[in-house]
Amino acid sequence: MAISRCNKCFTLAEHDRENVGRSIACDRCGTLNPVYDTIYFVTRLLDQYFTQRNELNALRQSVAPQAPEGGQAPATATFDIHNSDRLSSESQHRDIVDWFRSKGAATTVNMDAVDTSGFFDEAAVAVGNDYELLGEVFEKIRYAQLKEFNSALIHLDRKTPDDAKALESFCRKLHEYSLVARCFNNKPEKNLRLVLQNAPGVRRFFAGEWLEWFALMTALRVCQERKQPFSCARNLNLAFAQDERRELDVFFLLGNAKPLCIECKTGEFRTDLDKYVALRKRLAIESRFFVICVADLPTDQAKGLSAMHGLTFTNTQTLGSHLASIM
Repeated sequence: MAISRCNKCFTLAEHDRENVGRSIACDRCGTLNPVYDTIYFVTRLLDQYFTQRNELNALRQSVAPQAPEGGQAPATATFDIHNSDRLSSESQHRDIVDWFRSKGAATTVNMDAVDTSGFFDEAAVAVGNDYELLGEVFEKIRYAQLKEFNSALIHLDRKTPDDAKALESFCRKLHEYSLVARCFNNKPEKNLRLVLQNAPGVRRFFAGEWLEWFALMTALRVCQERKQPFSCARNLNLAFAQDERRELDVFFLLGNAKPLCIECKTGEFRTDLDKYVALRKRLAIESRFFVICVADLPTDQAKGLSAMHGLTFTNTQTLGSHLASIM
């Protein structure tokens, strides 16, 4: 598909793809406007959005009072964790950078990785809270992306009426969030067809980053409920001596400099266990504070793996209760 935006009355309109590069009269006011490829138009729009948002963040930081002791959120902090760029600042990450420096690691932080102003967090929490039903949608999208398909098919014929309704509602919410381009209900064939988005961030989200978002939001919720001071980061890159590098999915520095690390796995994880055990020991993190969250890991198996490896294994259903038990 192609898209145009009227420069006079601001009307958005869709067009056939062959009209890209032409000028077409606006249906509302008749003004001639150029027609763009949709992906190109959205990419340019996002570029402008992020540029302006970064400028706004810089302005806010220049006029806001500096947080004491680095940038930990105080225990009494109450803000909407699902719609805030409050955490995506240098001051909020400062304590974490300093803590890793004390462990002999240089840290590269991605401040935008904890900006919850978008919709990744809402979608991740929804699927994580009902992974048994909704996880199928993400797996079908991930597989379609891997095969470079343009769409994914969600079959409803073997679902109960309530489950089918919940799946359709969730898929339409993904469309509302622009995480899929289209959502069609083929009622005669009893399936949903999802036309995929190709934006790199969306592809990474379905490829596995959704679990990182779920872990981040679960930990943020528990911190607020328990009135726990914290600093947090996602997508941390660590560089030790001798060019040794590590990546961490989700990291929290709780009150009294207590580290909490959550590694997120949506596929095979066993080959990395020795690496995680060694990293936990190197950073001197308690085993109950070094969490491996595996989306579909059975609870009984998680308990057995925790006893064997000196790490704490959870799934999406048990992560929240474990975090609540250690804070």
